[in-house]
Amino acid sequence: MLSETSTDELLVGSKQTLKAIAGNQVKKIFLAKDIDQPLKKEILEAVNNNNIPFEIVESKNELGRICGIDVSAASAALLK
Repeated sequence: MLSETSTDELLVGSKQTLKAIAGNQVKKIFLAKDIDQPLKKEILEAVNNNNIPFEIVESKNELGRICGIDVSAASAALLK
């Protein structure tokens, strides 16, 4: 579960997540359920193309809180 993960092992945000996927640095993706559909599609396509497991989190606000930031987050990546 994400809440048991050290924040040192996380990248938060969609741009950083997509860059990390492209760089083969990701062990798992966490994706908020309520993000924009085009962004969700782009991230899920990258995840599927790279065989990366993912977990859906209820909302952007919850994902941000779990990641230890004061703003919402669309996605987060657990690094290898």
